[in-house]
Amino acid sequence: MDETTIKLLSTLIKCWMKRGQQKRIPTPGQNKWQHVIGALNWRTNEVIYQVIDKKNTKSFCDFLEYLIEQVGTERPIVYVLDNASYHHSKISEAMIAYLENKAIPMWLPTYCSDLNPIERYWKHLKDNACANRLFKDVQEVVDSVVNVLNEQNNLSSTKRLVFQDYC
Repeated sequence: MDETTIKLLSTLIKCWMKRGQQKRIPTPGQNKWQHVIGALNWRTNEVIYQVIDKKNTKSFCDFLEYLIEQVGTERPIVYVLDNASYHHSKISEAMIAYLENKAIPMWLPTYCSDLNPIERYWKHLKDNACANRLFKDVQEVVDSVVNVLNEQNNLSSTKRLVFQDYC
């Protein structure tokens, strides 16, 4: 489980260009952003997500309830958390304790967020939905992100990022 920021201004990544012609992507001016909070199901490679305005305690707690509702399992789910400050707020800790029979947090060591598999998915998402493209407004960026997320959750899609199970 993690959050990421989607920006209006273009993200540039490696790409092919004709020799002697540098690729240029204009910017629309003032940067704006939206956030996505999500959890990667390591068994199905599906991403349960919500688009949010702010990364804060309220968004975290709301998503935790949404996640449990979406998974709807008889056994508790285990979710991985980094050490963002809003994950450790008093309200968040109360929510985690309240949901302890339904969801068990697994805390990553400090400064080790790369151990969370969803970090690799966020890179895939941004590379495919945002990189090297110009958008008119932040809603167009969000629409592109949602399309890639929906593609990830389409089990028959060939555009999915699949994490292999080596166990």
